[in-house]
Amino acid sequence: MPKHLNRDHAIVLGASMGGLLAARALAGEFRRVTLLERDALADEPRHRKGVPQGEHAHGLLARGLEIIEDFFPGITAELTARGALSGEVSADLLWHCAGDFLAPVQGGLTGIVLSRPLLETQLRTRLAALPNVVVASESDALQLLTSPDRARVTGVRVQRAAGTVEEMRADLVVDATGGGSKTPSWLAALGYAAPQEEMVRVGIGYTTRLYRRRPEDLGGRMGVVVTTQPPNPRSGTALALEGDRWIVSAAGYFGQHPPVDENGFAEFLAGMPSSAMHDLVRTAEPISDFRTFKFAGSTRRRYERLRRFPAGLLVFGDAICRFNPVFGQGMTSAALQAVALRDCLVSGGAPLWLRFFRRAGRVVEAPWSIAVGADLGFPETEGPRGPMTKFLNWYVGKLHRAAHRDPVLSLAFHRVANLVAPPPSILAPAIAWRVLRGNLGRAAQRPAAGTQLAGSTSAGE
Repeated sequence: MPKHLNRDHAIVLGASMGGLLAARALAGEFRRVTLLERDALADEPRHRKGVPQGEHAHGLLARGLEIIEDFFPGITAELTARGALSGEVSADLLWHCAGDFLAPVQGGLTGIVLSRPLLETQLRTRLAALPNVVVASESDALQLLTSPDRARVTGVRVQRAAGTVEEMRADLVVDATGGGSKTPSWLAALGYAAPQEEMVRVGIGYTTRLYRRRPEDLGGRMGVVVTTQPPNPRSGTALALEGDRWIVSAAGYFGQHPPVDENGFAEFLAGMPSSAMHDLVRTAEPISDFRTFKFAGSTRRRYERLRRFPAGLLVFGDAICRFNPVFGQGMTSAALQAVALRDCLVSGGAPLWLRFFRRAGRVVEAPWSIAVGADLGFPETEGPRGPMTKFLNWYVGKLHRAAHRDPVLSLAFHRVANLVAPPPSILAPAIAWRVLRGNLGRAAQRPAAGTQLAGSTSAGE
């Protein structure tokens, strides 16, 4: 770490997943870390205003769980002890892509399914147990404090629950407040340029409901994921939750949002590329009201392209890049950024902000290209479509079709989707040959989807 950056006190703004992981990365390098959260935080899992998407299905990708386990050893066992389910992402979850289910395969991709509040609560408990970390709820950051020349951020002005305002000094402030981050406006007020912002609009609407879970549902699997199949803009996820529950989230692009009444919701599910979620809901007992959530589009702020930035400040997580939630990449992207932050803190060279934003930009690139590339498969999505984008969407569709029967291709896709392998890995000659061979042989008889739902969770080579 450069000598001019002291390591006495770091402040993290926002106690969502990004803030929790940033604070954990900082705790290994700073004498004190303070995590400030505007919401009131409960000791038990509970939905809160600052995480409006928390009532809907969340996916923690295999790479994300691996990183979180490294930061918080034993966390997977703690979560499963509280009712979460752990298993093979590529075998114990059903994935419907391009007209059928991908071949299930044991590939060493460990995943966990649980509610977002349970995950956050357990991580927050572990974080707060560290001797150098303080988690302060009902504390809203109003303004950055800076040196007289505005070249360095020196802390934040904070409003507490009672309405009192205090100044809190720090050597480093990390903004992990999500898509509503105030940093662009704070920068402008300090005389700095705001980052360039890219947005790919998709107009997604979610509708979610909880159902009672029975052991025989989905053949005992942890869930089912139904992806969009252009031109059909509908997708959805049903995941097992603690407390013997299903969380069933349906989504529709471009304003074609799932209804919030019994018949309308069922009809929407029936119109998906697969009937699996409709069949599950048709016989399951509902145990909640409908909940909705809207998402305008994926947004990326290009902090890595800035030439000037105040020392002592970083931006993190969704405040850098907010992904289309149907791909389940947000929490894992935050985990990867936490690794980048930890690595930058122990290295030297260029200013910390420059090194971190460059690293974070590389971290974000893979999930951004996956999500945006897939969204551009719909003609309604606004954005540039070069020859490579068109080719990749065509190729991934062919890969999915061949992966209905080929477990090697199924695993190759899952490794990329779980951010374990880079996207170009699916273009390797050995994979491309299997894609070609699989599509040439598609005249072979496919097993019925219902047979696969009831069948084995693994497939041989």
